Amino acid sequence: MMANLFILKFPSFSSSLRTVSASASSNGAHPLSAGSGNGSGPMILELPLEKIRRPLMRTRANDPDKVKELMDSIQEIGLQVPIDVLEVDGVYYGFSGCHRYEAHQHLGLPTIRCKIRRGTKETLRHHLR
Repeated sequence: MMANLFILKFPSFSSSLRTVSASASSNGAHPLSAGSGNGSGPMILELPLEKIRRPLMRTRANDPDKVKELMDSIQEIGLQVPIDVLEVDGVYYGFSGCHRYEAHQHLGLPTIRCKIRRGTKETLRHHLR
């Protein structure tokens, strides 16, 4: 899918117009990190769905009505709240946001906005208990 391109024109002090471009991801979110990128806290990034492992996915079924409502909302206004993802040694694990993740799958969106926190293998083991 091709990203949307928006051209914004702002008046400058010299009374001429300058052009600023910005692109949006397939679900309306900015494709770049909203975090500082220095590893000191969570970062907001777009990740491909296939890069996120869902180790607890088979423990319960999602509510189909909630998934449908989210699909409608995501199509209309984009994903409003990123899913939480744990990154351990370059591998991404999703433990929450199951309905949002499934809505993205059904919509055929290639990426999802994620709040990524780095963790250790011990942190991962804790989540798997």
